[in-house]
Amino acid sequence: MEGQSQHRAPEREGSHNYDIESTDGSGGLWRRNGSSSGALLRYNDSGGGRSGSAGEPLLRKRTMNTTSQIAIVGANVCPIESLDYEVVENDLFKQDWRSRKKKQIFQYIVLKWTLVLLIGLLTGLVGFFNNLAVENIAGFKLLLTGNLMLKERYLTAFFAYGGCNLVLAAAAAAICAYIAPAAAGSGIPEVKAYLNGVDAYSILAPSTLFVKIFGSILGVSAGFVLGKEGPMVHTGACIANLLGQGGSRKYRLTCNWLRYFKNDRDRRDLITCGSAAGVAAAFRAPVGGVLFALEEAASWWRSALLWRAFFTTAVVAVVLRSLIEFCRSGKCGLFGQGGLIMFDLSSTVATYSTPDLIAIIILGIIGGIFGGLFNFLLDKVLRVYSIINERGAPFKILLTITISIITSMCSYGLPWLAACTPCPVDAVEQCPTIGRSGNFKNFQCPPGHYNDLASLFFNTNDDAIRNLFSNGTESEFHMSTLFIFFTAVYCLGILTYGVAVPSGLFIPVILAGATYGRIVGTLLGSISDLDPGLFALLGAASFLGGTMRMTVSVCVILLELTNDLAMLPLVMLVLLISKTIADNFNKGVYDQIVVMKGLPYMEAHAEPYMRHLVAGDVVSGPLITFSGVEKVGNIVHALRFTGHNGFPVVDEPPLTEAPELVGLVTRSHLLVLLNGKMFMKDQLKTSGSFVLQRFGAFDFAKPGSGKA
Repeated sequence: MEGQSQHRAPEREGSHNYDIESTDGSGGLWRRNGSSSGALLRYNDSGGGRSGSAGEPLLRKRTMNTTSQIAIVGANVCPIESLDYEVVENDLFKQDWRSRKKKQIFQYIVLKWTLVLLIGLLTGLVGFFNNLAVENIAGFKLLLTGNLMLKERYLTAFFAYGGCNLVLAAAAAAICAYIAPAAAGSGIPEVKAYLNGVDAYSILAPSTLFVKIFGSILGVSAGFVLGKEGPMVHTGACIANLLGQGGSRKYRLTCNWLRYFKNDRDRRDLITCGSAAGVAAAFRAPVGGVLFALEEAASWWRSALLWRAFFTTAVVAVVLRSLIEFCRSGKCGLFGQGGLIMFDLSSTVATYSTPDLIAIIILGIIGGIFGGLFNFLLDKVLRVYSIINERGAPFKILLTITISIITSMCSYGLPWLAACTPCPVDAVEQCPTIGRSGNFKNFQCPPGHYNDLASLFFNTNDDAIRNLFSNGTESEFHMSTLFIFFTAVYCLGILTYGVAVPSGLFIPVILAGATYGRIVGTLLGSISDLDPGLFALLGAASFLGGTMRMTVSVCVILLELTNDLAMLPLVMLVLLISKTIADNFNKGVYDQIVVMKGLPYMEAHAEPYMRHLVAGDVVSGPLITFSGVEKVGNIVHALRFTGHNGFPVVDEPPLTEAPELVGLVTRSHLLVLLNGKMFMKDQLKTSGSFVLQRFGAFDFAKPGSGKA
């Protein structure tokens, strides 16, 4: 409602006058929250021709803003509409529900569970495919470079390594910039906004899904300091949105069963399950996925949704487990260890005392400070990138290539600063590691020695985390190595996020946090008996809490990753401390990005100053209302010359004794009635029973996100 005072839609001379009538009867034909809001149409031909901009569409189309998904600060924000998360209740809707037989209700319930089963299966398969592709593409690149270095062809090795990274990065940026700009970034802010009720353009389209999958594979394989975990959340949501379209005429999917899902509420529930499945597929953490959807993604939650989300993530876990067991037989190329992050720390006996708690409190404070600083710097970098990205797709690709060159120079150049270290006598793994991933990378060192900095840089990000989390490796990494790696990852993580590539923040944050956690564990080794690998885990938890401000879901995800339940109290403590410290500086990183992208996110609680506001203080213009019986010429004029999607229906004398708010009628419902030509010549109220016979509830169902 956009007005402080009532203004009736003006009548226009020389037009065909049709009336829309809302009937009261037992409560009105169209009812929302107890008030009728819809109408019959009455025809009253007063002669004359059509006036106004007749060529303008009555159904308002939002204009696309191709920069809106990549740090849109300074860009023109596209018109964004809200989703109908509450079903518009009216007599037709109620009649439809009353008339449904037990068989139809059973079909609806079965279809709900079938769709969440399919979401789990497809998301699990996509997660496995992502890891399989990344491990093999990145593994081929690293093997090629390693073999050239063994032959002491160092310059050729650099050009091979940098060239592979450059090609992969350019391909990822090109498909993202030209096919689906909405696929850039992690996608979690967009999913969070959608589940809050924001219908932003193309964030869950099939093209976005395609680019999200292949762009993420190419981006991670290109050696960027980014992860595929954030994009997996967006991928799961896209899969759920695709399955929840309620059928498609284009592809002849018009089964009556599918029509039940032509509403935003059921799509919202499916997309919530999809986001949970994405986390479960990324981290192999089914319970963590459900908690992530509850804590971070969803704004609407109910107990029935909890069951379906849990079922979805359980399906994902079963699919991944089955496929990984198949791959351990060596049939998946370089995908030997499963490729998924799984760092088993359960063999470490975590006994801790008061000095250990002091060290952990220090770690939590550091995580909160570094997390707040990370969010602040990321905000500034994204504002600069937005200026570049607004200039078009070629500039997006150029920016991505520039960051790729910087990343390749750091990854290949910085390990030359590290000294060669003799292999430990009691090493469990092969040292040095040649021809595969591992803790001990040879790089330029002679036989029997390894380069500890290359062990972090010259691996996939997942393997680098596995090296940092490994226990019993107190002397494996030098202090200087950890400082160099932390500085590089911290800076590259900030610089990389915001380029036109699907990129997640989980991995850069875990990498940086694990590194400074290991530094703190080494420095405080005199007062603490905890293993440096456990300090790396706690450092990752502290940095996650400081940047993303999630506590419960991050805690469970890390415990499912590491299979180490004994660390639960320490992880909880460090997360609470880091989040509390960081909240004093700024908001969580995803909340900041939602604001930067211009997505009107509605918080759960209003600001204190809003307690003194009334609706009239925030409306933007005169209120356009319709009468219960309205001339169609007035309705067409209002639809054509306003962008509103809902109009109050107010009955006035002589229809009623006093002005009465009957309800709300939406633009889409008015268009259905106009197309049906439910016209009457006389301005009379009727029972509306013939409208119930003429229209069905599915005639007013909301279509999916396709072009039609």
